[in-house]
Amino acid sequence: MSQHLTTADGLFFQRAGLDRDRTERIVREALTGADDGELFLEYVQSESLAWDDGKLKSASFDTTQGFGLRAVSGETTGYAHASALDEGALARAAETVKAVRAGRGGTADQGPRGTNALLYTEDNPIAGIDFEAKVKLMAEIDAYARATEPALRQVSASLAASWQVVEIIRADGQRVADVRPLVRLNVSVVAGRGDRLETGSCGSGGRSAYGEIFNPDYWKDQTDEAIRQALANLESVDAPAGEMPVVLGPGWSGVLWHEAVGHGLEGDFHRKKTSVFTRLMGETIAAPGVTVVDDGTMRDRRGSLTIDDEGTPTERTVLIENGKLVGLMQDRMNARLMGMRPTGNGRRQSHAHQPLPRMTNTIMLAGNHHPHEILASVKRGLYAVNFGGGQVDITSGKFVFSCTEAYLIENGRVGPPVKGATLIGAGAEALKKVDMIGDDMELDLGIGTCGKDGQGVPVGVGQPTLRLDSLTVGGTRA
Repeated sequence: MSQHLTTADGLFFQRAGLDRDRTERIVREALTGADDGELFLEYVQSESLAWDDGKLKSASFDTTQGFGLRAVSGETTGYAHASALDEGALARAAETVKAVRAGRGGTADQGPRGTNALLYTEDNPIAGIDFEAKVKLMAEIDAYARATEPALRQVSASLAASWQVVEIIRADGQRVADVRPLVRLNVSVVAGRGDRLETGSCGSGGRSAYGEIFNPDYWKDQTDEAIRQALANLESVDAPAGEMPVVLGPGWSGVLWHEAVGHGLEGDFHRKKTSVFTRLMGETIAAPGVTVVDDGTMRDRRGSLTIDDEGTPTERTVLIENGKLVGLMQDRMNARLMGMRPTGNGRRQSHAHQPLPRMTNTIMLAGNHHPHEILASVKRGLYAVNFGGGQVDITSGKFVFSCTEAYLIENGRVGPPVKGATLIGAGAEALKKVDMIGDDMELDLGIGTCGKDGQGVPVGVGQPTLRLDSLTVGGTRA
């Protein structure tokens, strides 16, 4: 972590001009008597480029910086933030947050443990490749897609990257830092046949420099996948409706469990008793064989973090083990109030936001069934491969997810693609309906963003092929 701390110190105490000793003194005085708290310093460079209709449609570059100062006493939080990295703004913020601990005389919670883990490069992806090369890449994607498939009516591509540097300072002078690159490529196409138009898309990325994305084998694979989806959707028939077995494909399908189950296993919902899983710790909440983990320690993954936004090293937290609820995702405040320990899941969108318990990479582990065996077990059902938008009620776990790519299963074989399919159910019930788990666990390609309380953070999901013996499918025909 000393490497990250050197980079962060260079930005905040040399370039931005803060004095380290005076900053530490202000933090110490502001948090004396509080149960917990920290100064969160942030510097971010970000860029995005969008290509559409054969030309560059937009390009942006932004630099933001600022701090957030938090004091926690009991369940009360005082938070002040500013986009100015100067001592005057920090002193004013300190006076604001002191109010929450006035007269309380709390004992400061122990700081997070240290770590020497480095889960990703420090390289700034934005600085590594010049602007002209990025525009050229999107032009090449456009040309390749149109040459590959004459039925394409439209090709869109986008590149996005960010480089975030954070430093966290506690009242006892403990300082930790992280340097976080993030990149993403998206390709979307529209294919047409007569008056009918259908779409396909593919996205990928992670915590790295652009490097691999500019490899022709890489971006051609992404483009081919978008084309494949669009052509499959051109052949789609109306989706059936009703109760039926549903097979979920590996990888990105894990977004269903992320939304319908994962949020309900975040510490704040349990402490406030608003999760459908409240009071079920140690109870069986899923079918035998279902094991779900949240793992922030995976190298170069979109949802991974060396430390969370409170300075706690991330870890592999087992949430459900062989169907039994055994763990929760915790930030520092909820862990303290629940008599538990933080798990490295305290995350915030930026310095302007308070940390909340959030997922990192949430994964259902593999079973022992071959995917062909799972499909062969279904006489008539739905094979859902890719998902678009969804709606979830965190309190009840009820969900509605739309399928962007799905197929009929007929007599154990994958049949024609269908359009208009939605999956309807409740996470707590759906977990118990999993009756076959594949041996082909895959991670998503690196596109997830999770929203909670108005904050968005990058996340990952993953799962093997699996079968639910019955789920409600909303479609366009009975």
